[in-house]
Amino acid sequence: MQVREFLTMLARRWKLIVACVLLVTAAAAVATMQQTPVYESKTRVFLASDAQGYLISSADLGTFVELLGSPVIQDPVRAKLGLDAGTPLNIAGSVSDNAPILDILVRSANPQVAYAVANEVGPQLESIGGQYAPLLAAAGGSVKVTALVPPTMPGEPISPNLRNNIALGAAIGLALGVGVALLVHFLDTRIRTGNDVEALTDRPILATLPRARAGETGMIMEDSPHSIAAEEYRRLRTNLQFVDVTTGGKHSFVVTSAMPSEGKTTTAVNLARAYADSGARVLLVDADLRNPSVARMLGLEGSVGLTTVLLGQARLADIVQPWPDSDLDVLPAGPVPPNPSELLGSEATASLFDQMLDAYDMVIVDSPPVNPVIDAVLLGRLTGGLLLVVSAQRGRKREVSAALKSLDTVDQEVAGVALNMVPQGESSYGTYYGYGDNAKRTSRRRRRPAKAKPATVREPEPARRYTG
Repeated sequence: MQVREFLTMLARRWKLIVACVLLVTAAAAVATMQQTPVYESKTRVFLASDAQGYLISSADLGTFVELLGSPVIQDPVRAKLGLDAGTPLNIAGSVSDNAPILDILVRSANPQVAYAVANEVGPQLESIGGQYAPLLAAAGGSVKVTALVPPTMPGEPISPNLRNNIALGAAIGLALGVGVALLVHFLDTRIRTGNDVEALTDRPILATLPRARAGETGMIMEDSPHSIAAEEYRRLRTNLQFVDVTTGGKHSFVVTSAMPSEGKTTTAVNLARAYADSGARVLLVDADLRNPSVARMLGLEGSVGLTTVLLGQARLADIVQPWPDSDLDVLPAGPVPPNPSELLGSEATASLFDQMLDAYDMVIVDSPPVNPVIDAVLLGRLTGGLLLVVSAQRGRKREVSAALKSLDTVDQEVAGVALNMVPQGESSYGTYYGYGDNAKRTSRRRRRPAKAKPATVREPEPARRYTG
């Protein structure tokens, strides 16, 4: 994973990371507040002997340190301070390497108890210390304890440290959040970026189409001709024009997707409109005979269309519906047949496509998705190429991979991929071309075309009647 991809992944899953940080930090704070506070009082004393010529040895100092945690010191201290016999006293000490100096540390849940105990340890050690120094006792001497640093009154507890624990919890939460984000990223089966598509196919990504904003219609080229999305459709048109050079004169493309709801119809409609804006005479064909939606999306009459022509009930010129103020004609799907695959694979369909290719500069065909049915493959054989629309929100890697494998099995060449529904701001255009949210928009109100004139539909002859 490259650094840019890693940072993009973190930005996409920032909510998950923040949730982990907050959760672990809150847990650390709660656990800290439930702990018993510990206060510490310190004092430093100097040890000497009142016996002539006797010096406190390192062995004596070691003995005194051990006595601090024994009942011979702690029991008299409890009695002197009026503490219960079971009151725990945490008394520890350390000695200097170069002098008979003893540092005494007293810890307690009560700051006053810690301070009072630190005050009493020195005198108590002085009263019994001589008994536990054999050479000193033999000389008839005792230990003299002099306070060099008086005991300190504890202020803030030394444990737990709320600030440090919260900082540590935040750091652990951040590490956990990044780890979980990475795990989710590698386990995520959805298509997110162009890198996900490039990992599945060597076919080029011809455009990254932004996700529509709330309230926007699907007719981007008509309603928002100066938007970022409109520029992406023009980019798709331009890239397909280069691909079209290699199609052997078949100026036509099938627009499909791996699964439904990936935006293939919206892509086909806007792509056809982009071609028409360039001055080409364009025909948009709704060949999704299972779930036709072009007529509904454009507000056109959909009761007659492709199936009507295939049944011989009308001529192509009588059925196509022109889009106002453009060189775009639309051929709706017409009545839904009981066997779409057989109809699209018939000689009548091949003959009709030859007729359409002769009559128009470009033919854009909206077809059903690849995985559920074979219709897109049948249509791809009649056209110059196939454009696969992949949704960056709904497409899944295994579904796109299955679609590509199905197309490869039948030697159906994929002209390229259009990555659709990309979050705003992640398209390949942006401010470089001056098309941002603050750019001037000259949106035109889409004029609903007049209802197409009814075609002269004649009853088919019995021998030519369409049957399932």
